[in-house]
Amino acid sequence: MERTILDVENLRIRYGGSATEAVRGVSFTLGRERLGIVGESGSGKSTVGRALLRLLPGAAITADTLRFDELDLLSLSEREMLKVRGRRMSMILQDPKFSLNPIRRVGDQVAETYLRHFKCTKAEAKIKALVMLEAVKIRDPERVYAQYPHEISGGMGQRVMIAMMLLADPDLVIADEPTSALDVTVRLQVLNILDGLVRDRGIGLIMISHDLNLVRNFCDRVLIMYAGQVVETLSAGNLDAAQHPYTRGLLAAQPRIGGTRAPLAVLDRRPEWLEEHA
Repeated sequence: MERTILDVENLRIRYGGSATEAVRGVSFTLGRERLGIVGESGSGKSTVGRALLRLLPGAAITADTLRFDELDLLSLSEREMLKVRGRRMSMILQDPKFSLNPIRRVGDQVAETYLRHFKCTKAEAKIKALVMLEAVKIRDPERVYAQYPHEISGGMGQRVMIAMMLLADPDLVIADEPTSALDVTVRLQVLNILDGLVRDRGIGLIMISHDLNLVRNFCDRVLIMYAGQVVETLSAGNLDAAQHPYTRGLLAAQPRIGGTRAPLAVLDRRPEWLEEHA
């Protein structure tokens, strides 16, 4: 039986001063697989990802269960969470322009991950960083290691972010729109890298996206989120069999090559979708 890496039950998140919960009753499990979380902007996708890493200062996070392997994430102190973030659980953020420090060389930022979590010299950390930069298909890792973030392309920056998050060999990676700013060719290369990591290293991967076609072709299972809650869970290859009108509305709003020239469907949001599901 496949081991469960992550177990989330009845996750609720409320930002300070808000009368409405940003995330309501979200439950799911994750094994060594690729799980997609899909929904419109504001549906709570990224909030769920950040809550798992406890990166929501000022927000109230509660859950019946929030367990990562043997760890109860809600009971860990901040000092204990520092040993989990980056080492056992990491997050690839959406845009390297806002994630990399502009005044530090790229390689030093990657090597810092290894220095932070392992006892080693700077020279040893540099070797590890160079090997990982090469693993994410960077052709001249020595040159890229010495560059600043503004000297590399968006696609290169995203690979650097992936290298940084994977250097410590985590068990769980949360990828928050990791390909949204990339062109089609680089996007496929990045997805191939992530796919290889799931296959070869046996990690659990959560792919947060608004792109239904991406998760259909890349993920194993998909959670559809609307207004802070999961409205439907499907196998990725079975998206066309979706039953919830919100999921069907998202699918109908997608342009298709060879489709009709009629205007795309407009999502008709219904008040009852806001009601919390048992």
